[in-house]
Amino acid sequence: MWSSFMREEEGRAAGGAGGGASGLAAMMGPRTGTGKRRAVKSSGLSDSQEGQIKLVFFLAIIAVTLTVLGMGTEFWVELAPPKTLSNNETCLMAHYGLWKGCLKTLWASDIDPERESCGPASLPGESNCTYFKYFTSGEDAVMFKKTTHKSLSMATAVLALLSLLMIVTAAVCITMSLSKGEMFFLKPASVCFILSGLLVLLSLIVFHQSVLSFLASDHSVPLHHEFSWSVSCVGIGGAILILAGILFLLFTLPYNPWERCLPHYHSDT
Repeated sequence: MWSSFMREEEGRAAGGAGGGASGLAAMMGPRTGTGKRRAVKSSGLSDSQEGQIKLVFFLAIIAVTLTVLGMGTEFWVELAPPKTLSNNETCLMAHYGLWKGCLKTLWASDIDPERESCGPASLPGESNCTYFKYFTSGEDAVMFKKTTHKSLSMATAVLALLSLLMIVTAAVCITMSLSKGEMFFLKPASVCFILSGLLVLLSLIVFHQSVLSFLASDHSVPLHHEFSWSVSCVGIGGAILILAGILFLLFTLPYNPWERCLPHYHSDT
Protein backbone atom coordinates (compact mmCIF):
# COMPACT_ATOMS: atom_id res chain seq x y z
CA MET A 1 0.00 0.00 0.00
CA TRP A 2 2.87 2.33 0.87
CA SER A 3 4.59 1.47 -2.39
CA SER A 4 1.48 2.22 -4.46
CA PHE A 5 1.15 5.59 -2.74
CA MET A 6 4.77 6.47 -3.57
CA ARG A 7 4.23 5.52 -7.21
CA GLU A 8 1.24 7.87 -7.45
CA GLU A 9 3.27 10.75 -5.97
CA GLU A 10 6.13 10.16 -8.39
CA GLY A 11 3.68 10.15 -11.33
CA ARG A 12 2.13 13.42 -10.21
CA ALA A 13 5.59 15.02 -9.83
CA ALA A 14 6.62 13.87 -13.31
CA GLY A 15 3.36 15.13 -14.82
CA GLY A 16 3.77 18.50 -13.13
CA ALA A 17 7.33 18.86 -14.40
CA GLY A 18 6.26 17.96 -17.96
CA GLY A 19 3.34 20.38 -17.85
CA GLY A 20 5.60 23.15 -16.54
CA ALA A 21 8.10 22.57 -19.36
CA SER A 22 5.37 22.50 -21.99
CA GLY A 23 3.81 25.61 -20.48
CA LEU A 24 7.17 27.38 -20.51
CA ALA A 25 7.71 26.38 -24.14
CA ALA A 26 4.24 27.62 -25.02
CA MET A 27 4.99 30.93 -23.33
CA MET A 28 8.40 31.32 -24.99
CA GLY A 29 7.28 30.12 -28.43
CA PRO A 30 5.06 33.07 -29.47
CA ARG A 31 7.58 35.57 -28.13
CA THR A 32 10.36 34.02 -30.23
CA GLY A 33 8.16 33.98 -33.32
CA THR A 34 7.16 37.60 -32.75
CA GLY A 35 10.79 38.59 -32.44
CA LYS A 36 11.57 36.91 -35.74
CA ARG A 37 8.63 38.60 -37.43
CA ARG A 38 9.75 41.95 -36.08
CA ALA A 39 13.26 41.33 -37.41
CA VAL A 40 11.92 40.53 -40.86
CA LYS A 41 9.74 43.65 -40.88
CA SER A 42 12.60 45.91 -39.79
CA SER A 43 14.81 44.83 -42.73
CA GLY A 44 12.67 45.12 -45.86
CA LEU A 45 15.49 44.38 -48.33
CA SER A 46 16.94 40.94 -48.78
CA ASP A 47 20.65 40.38 -49.30
CA SER A 48 20.21 39.81 -53.05
CA GLN A 49 18.12 42.98 -53.46
CA GLU A 50 20.61 45.04 -51.51
CA GLY A 51 23.47 43.67 -53.62
CA GLN A 52 21.64 44.49 -56.86
CA ILE A 53 20.90 48.04 -55.69
CA LYS A 54 24.53 48.61 -54.72
CA LEU A 55 25.73 47.26 -58.07
CA VAL A 56 23.46 49.57 -60.09
CA PHE A 57 24.33 52.46 -57.78
CA PHE A 58 28.03 51.86 -58.52
CA LEU A 59 27.18 51.99 -62.22
CA ALA A 60 25.40 55.30 -61.64
CA ILE A 61 28.44 56.65 -59.79
CA ILE A 62 30.58 55.91 -62.86
CA ALA A 63 28.06 57.78 -65.01
CA VAL A 64 28.08 60.74 -62.62
CA THR A 65 31.90 60.84 -62.69
CA LEU A 66 31.94 60.93 -66.50
CA THR A 67 29.22 63.58 -66.61
CA VAL A 68 30.90 65.88 -64.07
CA LEU A 69 34.28 65.41 -65.78
CA GLY A 70 32.84 66.39 -69.14
CA MET A 71 30.92 69.37 -67.78
CA GLY A 72 33.90 70.76 -65.92
CA THR A 73 36.37 70.65 -68.82
CA GLU A 74 36.63 72.95 -71.84
CA PHE A 75 37.17 70.35 -74.56
CA TRP A 76 33.64 70.23 -75.93
CA VAL A 77 34.48 71.53 -79.39
CA GLU A 78 37.74 72.36 -81.19
CA LEU A 79 37.93 75.17 -83.75
CA ALA A 80 40.81 75.13 -86.18
CA PRO A 81 41.45 77.58 -89.07
CA PRO A 82 43.41 76.46 -92.16
CA LYS A 83 47.18 76.35 -91.76
CA THR A 84 47.54 78.77 -94.67
CA LEU A 85 46.19 81.62 -92.50
CA SER A 86 49.12 81.35 -90.09
CA ASN A 87 52.85 81.84 -90.49
CA ASN A 88 55.27 79.03 -91.10
CA GLU A 89 56.23 78.57 -87.43
CA THR A 90 53.04 78.75 -85.32
CA CYS A 91 49.36 78.01 -85.72
CA LEU A 92 46.43 79.29 -83.66
CA MET A 93 43.36 77.23 -82.72
CA ALA A 94 40.59 77.37 -80.08
CA HIS A 95 38.56 75.02 -77.92
CA TYR A 96 35.81 75.76 -75.41
CA GLY A 97 33.17 74.17 -73.20
CA LEU A 98 30.30 75.37 -71.04
CA TRP A 99 32.17 77.81 -68.84
CA LYS A 100 35.32 79.00 -70.58
CA GLY A 101 37.18 79.07 -73.88
CA CYS A 102 40.87 78.76 -74.72
CA LEU A 103 43.09 80.00 -77.53
CA LYS A 104 46.08 77.76 -78.09
CA THR A 105 49.22 78.45 -80.10
CA LEU A 106 50.75 75.34 -81.64
CA TRP A 107 54.05 74.80 -83.41
CA ALA A 108 53.61 74.14 -87.11
CA SER A 109 56.30 71.46 -87.00
CA ASP A 110 54.19 69.37 -84.57
CA ILE A 111 51.14 69.30 -86.84
CA ASP A 112 50.58 66.42 -89.24
CA PRO A 113 51.67 67.53 -92.72
CA GLU A 114 48.61 65.89 -94.25
CA ARG A 115 46.27 67.85 -91.98
CA GLU A 116 44.84 70.93 -93.68
CA SER A 117 43.75 72.74 -90.51
CA CYS A 118 45.51 73.61 -87.29
CA GLY A 119 45.31 71.16 -84.40
CA PRO A 120 44.48 68.97 -82.63
CA ALA A 121 44.30 70.54 -79.19
CA SER A 122 46.20 67.65 -77.61
CA LEU A 123 49.46 68.93 -79.12
CA PRO A 124 51.80 70.89 -76.82
CA GLY A 125 51.55 74.66 -76.98
CA GLU A 126 50.71 77.85 -75.11
CA SER A 127 47.09 78.24 -73.95
CA ASN A 128 45.21 81.36 -72.90
CA CYS A 129 41.90 80.48 -71.23
CA THR A 130 39.21 82.91 -70.06
CA TYR A 131 35.77 82.37 -68.54
CA PHE A 132 32.77 83.43 -70.57
CA LYS A 133 31.25 86.73 -69.47
CA TYR A 134 27.67 86.06 -70.48
CA PHE A 135 27.06 84.62 -67.00
CA THR A 136 28.13 87.89 -65.32
CA SER A 137 28.05 90.91 -67.61
CA GLY A 138 26.05 89.33 -70.45
CA GLU A 139 28.78 89.79 -73.07
CA ASP A 140 29.22 87.33 -75.93
CA ALA A 141 32.57 85.69 -76.60
CA VAL A 142 34.39 86.41 -79.86
CA MET A 143 36.81 83.92 -81.43
CA PHE A 144 38.16 84.17 -84.97
CA LYS A 145 35.76 87.07 -85.66
CA LYS A 146 32.81 84.82 -84.80
CA THR A 147 30.41 85.48 -81.92
CA THR A 148 28.87 82.91 -79.60
CA HIS A 149 25.10 82.69 -79.21
CA LYS A 150 24.51 83.78 -75.63
CA SER A 151 21.01 82.37 -75.12
CA LEU A 152 21.88 78.91 -76.46
CA SER A 153 25.09 78.74 -74.44
CA MET A 154 23.30 79.72 -71.24
CA ALA A 155 20.52 77.22 -71.96
CA THR A 156 23.13 74.46 -72.28
CA ALA A 157 24.66 75.42 -68.93
CA VAL A 158 21.26 75.59 -67.20
CA LEU A 159 20.30 72.13 -68.49
CA ALA A 160 23.62 70.76 -67.23
CA LEU A 161 23.07 72.25 -63.77
CA LEU A 162 19.52 70.87 -63.60
CA SER A 163 20.82 67.41 -64.46
CA LEU A 164 23.33 67.65 -61.61
CA LEU A 165 20.50 68.62 -59.24
CA MET A 166 18.54 65.56 -60.32
CA ILE A 167 21.60 63.38 -59.80
CA VAL A 168 22.04 64.64 -56.22
CA THR A 169 18.35 64.00 -55.47
CA ALA A 170 18.58 60.46 -56.85
CA ALA A 171 21.71 59.74 -54.81
CA VAL A 172 19.94 60.85 -51.62
CA CYS A 173 16.98 58.55 -52.40
CA ILE A 174 19.26 55.56 -53.00
CA THR A 175 21.11 56.23 -49.74
CA MET A 176 17.83 56.36 -47.82
CA SER A 177 16.64 53.16 -49.50
CA LEU A 178 19.76 51.29 -48.39
CA SER A 179 19.76 52.73 -44.86
CA LYS A 180 16.02 52.33 -44.20
CA GLY A 181 15.61 49.07 -46.09
CA GLU A 182 12.66 50.34 -48.14
CA MET A 183 12.03 49.80 -51.84
CA PHE A 184 9.78 52.88 -51.97
CA PHE A 185 12.71 55.29 -52.37
CA LEU A 186 13.83 53.53 -55.55
CA LYS A 187 10.89 54.94 -57.52
CA PRO A 188 11.81 58.64 -57.15
CA ALA A 189 15.49 57.72 -57.59
CA SER A 190 14.77 55.99 -60.91
CA VAL A 191 12.73 58.97 -62.14
CA CYS A 192 15.50 61.40 -61.15
CA PHE A 193 18.19 59.32 -62.87
CA ILE A 194 16.16 59.07 -66.09
CA LEU A 195 15.40 62.79 -66.08
CA SER A 196 19.04 63.65 -65.42
CA GLY A 197 20.17 61.50 -68.35
CA LEU A 198 17.59 63.09 -70.64
CA LEU A 199 18.66 66.58 -69.55
CA VAL A 200 22.30 65.70 -70.25
CA LEU A 201 21.50 64.49 -73.76
CA LEU A 202 19.28 67.54 -74.34
CA SER A 203 22.15 69.81 -73.30
CA LEU A 204 24.33 68.17 -75.97
CA ILE A 205 21.69 68.89 -78.62
CA VAL A 206 21.40 72.53 -77.57
CA PHE A 207 25.19 72.86 -77.49
CA HIS A 208 25.40 71.51 -81.04
CA GLN A 209 22.92 74.14 -82.16
CA SER A 210 24.96 76.83 -80.41
CA VAL A 211 28.10 75.71 -82.25
CA LEU A 212 26.29 75.85 -85.59
CA SER A 213 25.01 79.33 -84.74
CA PHE A 214 28.54 80.38 -83.76
CA LEU A 215 29.98 79.19 -87.07
CA ALA A 216 27.24 80.95 -89.05
CA SER A 217 27.81 84.31 -87.34
CA ASP A 218 30.70 85.23 -89.67
CA HIS A 219 32.03 83.60 -92.84
CA SER A 220 35.21 85.63 -93.31
CA VAL A 221 37.38 83.02 -91.56
CA PRO A 222 36.69 79.37 -92.45
CA LEU A 223 36.89 77.07 -89.46
CA HIS A 224 37.09 73.32 -89.13
CA HIS A 225 35.20 72.15 -86.03
CA GLU A 226 35.06 68.81 -84.31
CA PHE A 227 33.61 67.71 -81.00
CA SER A 228 36.18 66.54 -78.50
CA TRP A 229 36.42 64.06 -75.62
CA SER A 230 34.38 66.12 -73.13
CA VAL A 231 31.28 65.61 -75.29
CA SER A 232 31.99 61.88 -75.37
CA CYS A 233 32.19 61.73 -71.57
CA VAL A 234 28.94 63.64 -71.16
CA GLY A 235 27.11 61.55 -73.77
CA ILE A 236 28.23 58.22 -72.30
CA GLY A 237 27.42 59.44 -68.79
CA GLY A 238 23.91 60.50 -69.82
CA ALA A 239 23.21 57.16 -71.48
CA ILE A 240 24.39 55.23 -68.39
CA LEU A 241 22.24 57.42 -66.15
CA ILE A 242 19.14 56.51 -68.16
CA LEU A 243 20.11 52.82 -68.00
CA ALA A 244 20.58 53.01 -64.22
CA GLY A 245 17.18 54.68 -63.83
CA ILE A 246 15.49 51.95 -65.87
CA LEU A 247 17.16 49.22 -63.78
CA PHE A 248 16.07 50.87 -60.53
CA LEU A 249 12.54 51.09 -61.93
CA LEU A 250 12.56 47.35 -62.69
CA PHE A 251 13.52 46.62 -59.08
CA THR A 252 10.31 48.26 -57.89
CA LEU A 253 7.99 46.07 -59.99
CA PRO A 254 5.84 43.60 -58.02
CA TYR A 255 6.97 40.76 -60.29
CA ASN A 256 10.17 39.65 -61.95
CA PRO A 257 10.13 40.94 -65.56
CA TRP A 258 12.51 38.19 -66.70
CA GLU A 259 10.06 35.52 -65.61
CA ARG A 260 7.30 37.25 -67.61
CA CYS A 261 9.49 37.63 -70.72
CA LEU A 262 11.10 34.19 -70.47
CA PRO A 263 8.61 31.81 -68.82
CA HIS A 264 9.91 28.47 -67.58
CA TYR A 265 8.42 25.41 -69.28
CA HIS A 266 8.38 22.28 -67.17
CA SER A 267 9.19 18.93 -68.68
CA ASP A 268 5.83 17.43 -67.70
CA THR A 269 3.98 20.03 -69.80
